Amino acid sequence: MNTLLKLSKKAAPVFLLLAVSLASSSTSTVKADSIQFSDVPAKHWAKSGIDTAVIKGYVVGYPGGLFMPNANVTRAEFIKMIVTATGQSVEDTGGKWYESYVNAAEQAKLYVASDFANSELEWNKKITRQEMARIAARATGLQTKEDDKWMYLAAKSGLISGLGAGKLGEKENTTRAQSVATVERVLTVKGGGKLPTDKYAISSAEIAWHKTNIFTVMPEIVGYRGEDWSRYASIEDQWREDKLTLTSKDNKYVATLHELVAIDLEDPNDPNLKQVPPLSTLKWSYGEYGNPGHPVSNYKKAYLLYWKSTEKNDATDRYFGDGFAQVELIGVGLPNPKQEEGVLTMTAPVFHKKRDDSPYIIVPKVTKDKLRKSVNVWIATPTSGYFRSFADILIVNPHSEQ
Repeated sequence: MNTLLKLSKKAAPVFLLLAVSLASSSTSTVKADSIQFSDVPAKHWAKSGIDTAVIKGYVVGYPGGLFMPNANVTRAEFIKMIVTATGQSVEDTGGKWYESYVNAAEQAKLYVASDFANSELEWNKKITRQEMARIAARATGLQTKEDDKWMYLAAKSGLISGLGAGKLGEKENTTRAQSVATVERVLTVKGGGKLPTDKYAISSAEIAWHKTNIFTVMPEIVGYRGEDWSRYASIEDQWREDKLTLTSKDNKYVATLHELVAIDLEDPNDPNLKQVPPLSTLKWSYGEYGNPGHPVSNYKKAYLLYWKSTEKNDATDRYFGDGFAQVELIGVGLPNPKQEEGVLTMTAPVFHKKRDDSPYIIVPKVTKDKLRKSVNVWIATPTSGYFRSFADILIVNPHSEQ
C-alpha cells in the first residue's frame, strides 16, 4: 500500500503544505508527457492545467505519484501559488514559511489588510472561492472598493467559472485543481489572452453583487450610458442600489426591491427558470382587461423579469398593493395594435392565475431603434394622483451613444 495512504487524517494537511512549499519559482524541466498522477486521469477536467503548473514549478505533487486535486488549499498556499506563478519578487524573511510570499503579495496589492488579519491563524484557514476570485481579479489589474463585486469581476473576465447551473459556491472551499486552473487563467490574461466565460456564473455573480442580472442577460436593452454616466466606473454601476427602497410621500407605504432577475426565454437552460412557474401557465397582457391573456410560452423572443420584494402598507384604502413591489421597466418597444392580438411589441405585465397576481413582466427583444430616448427601471407606489411617486433605480439613454 502506498505510504501516503497510510497517513492519518491529522497528518494529511502537513503533506499538503509540503507539496505547495516545495514548489520552486524557477521553471521545471519536467516534460509534459512524463507527468502522470494516478489520481488525475487523462479525462480529468483540470489535467492540462495541472500538468502545466507542475512544469512551471509553482506547484508539485505528493509522494507516490499523487496530486490530490480535490484537497483543499489554505490562503497561504494559494498566495504562494499566485506570487510564484506571476513572478513577484520574494525576499526571505526568516519567519514562517509563508511570510515572504505574503509580503510579496502585499507589495503587489494582491492582499490588503482589510481582507483578513495578517496572522498565522488566518493564513492557515482554507481559502474560499470568493477569496480566490478576489486575489485572481487583483492579479490581472481589476479594481473595486465593493467587496461583493470581486466575484462578478472575476466571472466576467473568465477567471472564475461556476459549479454548474449558475452556482457560484462563494463560501465553498477551493481545491488544488480549482486553484491551479485559476492561476493558469490569471497567467493567460496577463499574457494578453482572452478567456471563455460562463454566462450563468456571471449572471449569478451580478445578482450577488447588486441584486440584478439585467446587464448580463439583456445588455441590448439596458447596456447604455445615462445622462450623468461619467461619474460611474462602468455601465453596470449605473444601477442604483441606494434607490431600491421607495417610501411614499405620506410615509404610509414602503416597498423594497431585493432582486430583479432577467430570464432569457430563448434559453431553455437558463437556471433562473426554476424560480418561476412553468411558462405554459403564465400569460401576458397589455391593457386588454377583457382578454384572457396570451401564453408566455408562445413568445420566446423576449425576457421574463421577476422580482423579490417586500412591502409595508399602512394605508390599504390608498395603496392597492398586491403583496409585492410595483416594479416597472419603461421605454422598451413601441405601441402597436397587433399587441392586443398577441404580438408582443412592448413591455407587458405577466400573470399566473389572475391579473396582477405575480411580480413578473415580459420584455420583447428589440433593436435599438425600438428603444425610446430613455429606458427606466423604477419602483412605483400602487396608486395614482398626488400620492403616486417613483424611485428611479436606472435611467439609461440608448440614443446618446453613437
